[in-house]
Amino acid sequence: MSDLVAGFSKLSPFSKVRKTADDEDDVGEEIDANTVAGGGHAARQTAIAKEQLRVSHALKSFLIKEGVSTEDEIGLESVHPTPALQALLNKSHINIPPQALDRNYPLPDYFVSSSHNTYLMAHQLFGQSSATGYETALNTGSRCVEIDAWDGDDNKDEPKVTHGYTLVSNIPFRKVCETIRDIVDKEAVEEGNPSPIMLSLENHCDGYGQLRLVQIMNEVFGDRLLSKAVREKGAEEQEGTGEHATLAELGSKIVVIVEYHLPDEKESSDSSSSSSEDEGEKQEHQKYRAQKKATHAGAIIPELAELGVYAQSVKPASNSWFESTLENAPHHHLINVSETGLKAHLPEHSAAIARHNSQHLMRVFPKGTRISSKNLRPVPFWGIGAQICALNWQTFGASSQLNEALFAGSGGYVLKPAALRGGGSGELNTGKRKRLRLHVAGATDVPLPTDRSDEIRPYLTCTLVHPSDLNSEPPKRKTAAYKPHKLGFFHKENPPATDPFWKDVLEWDYEDNELVFLRFLVKSDDSFASNPTFAVGCVRLAYVVDGWVFVRLLDLKGHETRCTLLVKFEILDA
Repeated sequence: MSDLVAGFSKLSPFSKVRKTADDEDDVGEEIDANTVAGGGHAARQTAIAKEQLRVSHALKSFLIKEGVSTEDEIGLESVHPTPALQALLNKSHINIPPQALDRNYPLPDYFVSSSHNTYLMAHQLFGQSSATGYETALNTGSRCVEIDAWDGDDNKDEPKVTHGYTLVSNIPFRKVCETIRDIVDKEAVEEGNPSPIMLSLENHCDGYGQLRLVQIMNEVFGDRLLSKAVREKGAEEQEGTGEHATLAELGSKIVVIVEYHLPDEKESSDSSSSSSEDEGEKQEHQKYRAQKKATHAGAIIPELAELGVYAQSVKPASNSWFESTLENAPHHHLINVSETGLKAHLPEHSAAIARHNSQHLMRVFPKGTRISSKNLRPVPFWGIGAQICALNWQTFGASSQLNEALFAGSGGYVLKPAALRGGGSGELNTGKRKRLRLHVAGATDVPLPTDRSDEIRPYLTCTLVHPSDLNSEPPKRKTAAYKPHKLGFFHKENPPATDPFWKDVLEWDYEDNELVFLRFLVKSDDSFASNPTFAVGCVRLAYVVDGWVFVRLLDLKGHETRCTLLVKFEILDA
């Protein structure tokens, strides 16, 4: 066992490892209790009030020259923001259409902010499980969390939550339920009309253990569970004798997703070995897969199945789910598929899968080789209507930043574009070409690590992320690196390196689509070293507003910072 632990210790996702060109900018650090971003909540945070933000002298001068405001209004020499400047700081860089937040549609019509292996605090194969993972994920915006339930080792009456066949510690199932219950009650007081929480329950318990799961959920959750009347309505709709329940009817309840085992259920293809693994890692993966295959979860008992009308998770044995109709389908089936299994059908069957997802739920989870808590790329899967792209929430990396942008300012549920809802074409590309022209002025108060001096050469790199980027790297553009003039007294505007002034324009041509994102990274052009990232941000282009705006940036842990980026989005026909 000691050799195994030593081997696993080399796989720490938070140590310095070599990077390839593909993941050079997929940066993110381990989240903590101060993380505010990942699931859409950062836009609503006020830990650092906008009144505390500063705008550099160079950017004030720029706004005056651009005719945005006068010198008197902008307060060029004022230490504190004037009312006019404060209004600019208060102006949101995005405008979320009310339609995107409308709750009067059936559940398959929404994207859901979702977490994978929520109980894990870091690595997927060793480390700590904690109920804190659920608190952090839900507080930062996740609405679908995963629970892997197993029979208790010493007490059959108390099932546990853990990652099977690994060195991960375990926590009582009851403790997880109590943590979720407390979040539900807190949201009821603070938010008034919170969104439902979905529990993706992966069962590894025997019949008695499943009964204990049901008893504990009923005991701890009580009337917070989705009511029997709404569950029965779902069953009637599936049988053609009633209407579909809307998101509004689900209210702020807890919705349990229960497994449903199809005949000849297919083993998920999520565990193919990675070419980057060493031989020891490959052997441990093979052992893990062999153990997993040897243990089959038993049939779901009726008491547990009754809780799972919205929805029942299946792993189909054939392609009937998108080619025609899923054979032996349960009520409101949810296709639970790994990113690898789904990519095998794309792009050849993208249209058919999008049509399926306009009526039924899909949950996509990271492939098994992402043991360091790296993430799948969600945007191509959102582009075919996959409602639940379950992300490893342990680090605030590129996928979490994109997730933050999609769900910004929402309750964790965003209405899908019309083309991906019932009756839609399933095709998001309009056939038109668009041009994004990003006008970049500069930034103020770039955050630096405590061990870093202000001797940096900051530049802004931006990546345009498109649903069509399934097998290709999204296009990047970047500004020149900024460095203050050594003879600064000859220059009227010579801000320090932490207040870079770029005055640049970056351009992209792309296929018109409602799910295009732009990701920002403030980096430093360091000599003889990999270029570090200091601040990040991401926007959905469908939400951006006209005119010059300040975009609030986050650090690599998803914390708020005082850093703002002054930009203007210009979207034209190409």
